[in-house]
Amino acid sequence: MVNVSHPVTLIPGDGIGPEVADAAVRAVNATGVSIDWQRADLNASIISKSGQVLPPHIIESLERTHVGLKGPVTTPIAGGFQSVNVALRKQFDLYANVRPVRSLPGLKTRFDDVKIDMVIFRENTEDLYSGLEHEVVKDVVTSLKVITRVASIKIAEYAFDFARRYGRKKVAAIHKANIMKLADGLFLRCCREVAARFPEIEYKELIVDNASMQLVIRPETFDLLLLPNLYGDIVSDLAAGLVGGLGVVPGANMGDQHAVFEAVHGSAPDIAGKGIANPTALMLSSVLMLIHLSEEKAATRLRAAIERTYTEKKHLTTDVGGSASTQEFTDAVIANLG
Repeated sequence: MVNVSHPVTLIPGDGIGPEVADAAVRAVNATGVSIDWQRADLNASIISKSGQVLPPHIIESLERTHVGLKGPVTTPIAGGFQSVNVALRKQFDLYANVRPVRSLPGLKTRFDDVKIDMVIFRENTEDLYSGLEHEVVKDVVTSLKVITRVASIKIAEYAFDFARRYGRKKVAAIHKANIMKLADGLFLRCCREVAARFPEIEYKELIVDNASMQLVIRPETFDLLLLPNLYGDIVSDLAAGLVGGLGVVPGANMGDQHAVFEAVHGSAPDIAGKGIANPTALMLSSVLMLIHLSEEKAATRLRAAIERTYTEKKHLTTDVGGSASTQEFTDAVIANLG
């Protein structure tokens, strides 16, 4: 049997990015899957010096590998350069942002008595993230919300195809069509059109503010959520808070030709270099990457090893109630691979 080596672009990022990226690489390598890691550095300093959010070496690497594993890259607030994540999604048409939100055994949250297992599908390329802003006159700014049939149909199809493939039972489209009747109305019409092709899957619609409340009150009732870009960004972070925070939730940006898997948390410069960062989110993102690479057995083993480490509670990092270092946590995950 030929052992296939999968080329993957590794973008460690900055802040705690290189630390959690190193941990994720160690864990993936320990599964025995052969990965040809092609490191492509990208951080705030490189962006500033090059004058480009996506310097040529990043684009060229992902054009070769078609798969990326990415740590956090610092994004300036209210100024400075564009978000790297937004730029990547536009450059490679990564139209589906997929965030599984799942309870981890042994991790204490406010919902210890229920099991949360939902997947959030966020349209990734348009809406207010199109970046079409204009200062009409001084201190008066307009920002255009762009919703198209093409993008809405694509994300709806992606969500419903996922539901059918993995035996999920319910899809909820989240919107604000009661106010934005044209834009969100178009999104809903596209969702309904796609839902009609999947009669075995229960489909419903929730206004985004009500959905946010329901998520906090009864999160266990949600299965798959389907959202435009802005609502998806906010709701996916809210949902992460239900299971322990962004430090334990993976993310995937999927397109027809490329896929980039990332930790959705920030670069946490205040703890960078201290060896205490939690690599769970990027490790779980690596699980999604292994599934994408058709390495399902390795993905299952790695997810089980992470969950076993949480169940044991002996080697957890400080953000989830332990005292272990990044390396100690990673060592425990690798030992639990068996």
